[in-house]
Amino acid sequence: MSLRKEKAARLKLAVLEQTLKLIGKKPFDDLYVEDICEKVKISKVTLFKYFPTKDDILSYYLRVWCLRRLVELRDRPKEGMQGIYFLFDKLGDDIELHPGIILSMVAYLSNPKRPPKPFPLKAEEKKFLFPNIPDIQTIEVQSVDQMFEKFSLEAIFKKELTKTTSTRDVTNLLNAVLYGSVVTSHINQINPVKIFLRRNVELALKGLQ
Repeated sequence: MSLRKEKAARLKLAVLEQTLKLIGKKPFDDLYVEDICEKVKISKVTLFKYFPTKDDILSYYLRVWCLRRLVELRDRPKEGMQGIYFLFDKLGDDIELHPGIILSMVAYLSNPKRPPKPFPLKAEEKKFLFPNIPDIQTIEVQSVDQMFEKFSLEAIFKKELTKTTSTRDVTNLLNAVLYGSVVTSHINQINPVKIFLRRNVELALKGLQ
């Protein structure tokens, strides 16, 4: 690993770490770039070199979130319905910790100006995130959508879902339930969000059993 790549990886992860510490339960919009730069001890020019827009930090957060889930699934494999519930429960946990960043992430994903490609997560960043996993590079980062599609296929194969439908239709349904539940829980101030998410996905999948 070159010194330049190591420095860039540490800086990007430091930006993400400080963002999460600063935001707490506040809206992401209330977080100023200047505050992040002060904590990381970098200039705005340096931050924008790695994150061209403030919203790119949200995209990076999502990419790291997905990698963390894939590492957990490798250590404790889940298939089909259990895998689907696992993702919903994990997002529910993070909403309780950082509701502002999760809601802003949903808004970011809904923005028609959002770049079509996910924010890259480089090899050096993977190593710093999981220094105790020598083969971390073998874990290919998948999106939430890709993980849902995999679990949907397994659920159909295991006959946990028996109604005639395609994996793409099930995946679209899960995405709709996930993001719709996040917004609905905020609008109606529903707590705990984790239980609300689980109940909604169970109801949705019940119609396919």
